[in-house]
Amino acid sequence: MLQFLTLYGGSILIGLAVLAVVALIVRKLYRDRKRGRSSCGCGCDHCPSSGACHGDTPRRP
Repeated sequence: MLQFLTLYGGSILIGLAVLAVVALIVRKLYRDRKRGRSSCGCGCDHCPSSGACHGDTPRRP
C-alpha cells in the first residue's frame, strides 16, 4: 500500500484538487440558478436567446 501511495500520490492529489475545483464551480452555478441569476453575466436586452433562458415566450410543441 505504501508503495502504491509513493508511486501515485502526486496523481491522486492533483485529481482531488481538480475534483474540488469542479465541485466548487457546480456549487456556484447551482446557487446562482437558485437565486435567479444568469450564468452568462450579461443582460438579456440584446440577447437573441433570452426567450430560451427565461421561458417568457411560449414554446411550440
